[in-house]
Amino acid sequence: MVPEGYQEYSFSAQGTARPVFFRGDGPGVVILHELPGMTRACLELGSRIAAAGYAAHLPLLFGEPEQDASRRSLIEICIRREFRLLASRGSSPITDWLRALCREVHVRSGGPGVGLIGLCLTGGFAVSLMADESVLAPVASEPALPILAFTRERKAALGVADQELDQAADRSAREGVPLLGLRFERDGLCPRERFDTLAARFGSRFERFEIAATEYDRWGIGAKAHAVLTRDFVDRKGHPTREALDRVLALLEKQLRG
Repeated sequence: MVPEGYQEYSFSAQGTARPVFFRGDGPGVVILHELPGMTRACLELGSRIAAAGYAAHLPLLFGEPEQDASRRSLIEICIRREFRLLASRGSSPITDWLRALCREVHVRSGGPGVGLIGLCLTGGFAVSLMADESVLAPVASEPALPILAFTRERKAALGVADQELDQAADRSAREGVPLLGLRFERDGLCPRERFDTLAARFGSRFERFEIAATEYDRWGIGAKAHAVLTRDFVDRKGHPTREALDRVLALLEKQLRG
């Protein structure tokens, strides 16, 4: 099923073909869906990016379009072994396929490069993929790997191989490629220490956008708020999640059109 308003193409790399849903025209932006699947909220994010003048490309990593089922997704992920849910310093194998997709989107869209938005399960992939020259506007939204982050070391980990983290940091320093990170301050699935690690590695090139706990009562944000741009997003002027999306759009504008 092709989601309403989207078109579909198949992309093959690393011996695997997956459907990619896209809409809009302009510089390419790859959006990686989260654990529940390619939910309606994720597709709405793609629509907002497209409405801002970009070609939004959403690869289906698992499940079905508009699926919203974390348990079902987790079973499929464990069977396919393309994601390393527990590895503190190991990149998920699926990032090789995604790297090839980013290059394909760059060819299709032209321009200086592409944007990349990782969400929750895929949030840290933005760090892995920004080492590639095609990615100019990476966004790590509530990176949740590794899961079961109960120790200080695991809270600070990114689920990214040391070599890829070094390459991303080196490229950022050399070419000035920025990294935008989004999270709710009270989000236990994406601990504060994770952003501390990014700040230490990327310095001023890491923009740390955290929705402060003082904003929770003011806007009626639930204690378990996690998905800044999707499930917990509120399209209301002044709302902190709307401001987060505005920061994403500002990054895309600067990096892909500036």
